[in-house]
Amino acid sequence: MIGIISAFGAAISWTYACFIWRSQTEKYKSIDINLVKNVIAFLIFLPAFININVLTDLKTLLILLLSGVVGIGLGDTFYIKSLQVIGTRRTLSIETLSPLLAALSGELFINENLALRSYIGIVIISISLFILLRQRTNHLVNNLTNITEENNLKIFIFPLLSVLCAVLGGLLSRIVFLERDLSPFQTTEIRLLGAIIFLITIKNFRVNFFLKRLDKNAQKRFLLSIFLGTNLGILLQQIVFKTLPLGIGWTLLSTSPVISLFFATKEEGKITKGIIFFTTLLFLGLCLIIL
Repeated sequence: MIGIISAFGAAISWTYACFIWRSQTEKYKSIDINLVKNVIAFLIFLPAFININVLTDLKTLLILLLSGVVGIGLGDTFYIKSLQVIGTRRTLSIETLSPLLAALSGELFINENLALRSYIGIVIISISLFILLRQRTNHLVNNLTNITEENNLKIFIFPLLSVLCAVLGGLLSRIVFLERDLSPFQTTEIRLLGAIIFLITIKNFRVNFFLKRLDKNAQKRFLLSIFLGTNLGILLQQIVFKTLPLGIGWTLLSTSPVISLFFATKEEGKITKGIIFFTTLLFLGLCLIIL
């Protein structure tokens, strides 16, 4: 039960946070946003790093660092970039591909079998997702180019790469939890460290600490988004990886598109009956997977 509650908690936290992050993508690069939020989140959870015993296992440390590089360093950067170019609801909708990839990865690499009803649920999710993505909405990319239904296929590479990186990062975390009895706090902190090392290397050790240039209200919202989306979100995600099979865990984490309906009117205008229907159908497919 704690895994299920944690999954829904992570989905809610992440959904709210990504709306705040998207508001910053108009001014700052996705890699800068990702690096700053990870550094601050790492400092918040720094006391969890005091237990040095976990660092004596080099294999575990390397796997978790790699999980952080792939899942948080690369995955979150692609994710924030996707928020910038196609919006929150559609980014979250494409993220619902993750249950299929996670379930197949769990079955192939750690012997977590996928039930027949799960395949049925995945088909329902895929159909609902396709129709949701066909909803006609124009997007402004980099304040220069209108991305329309006719020419937007190439920009979906960002959320797809985000899905691949996130699932691989989750798989590596799940492998560690199956082999070692570690605290989600410790694994979260090590993953954040891996992401920071990777991102700061890519940036040639130059950090654009844009937070100091925001007004006080914007600073408060951004710090809240870090606590909810990075600290709380990744911590709850780690609890999910520790307590639930990979496929089921990712399925529950992928309820974000339904949750995003409560916020999408601020970003994409009116929510149509079709969006509500097919998002609800998508949610029913998710439920079918976990029954």
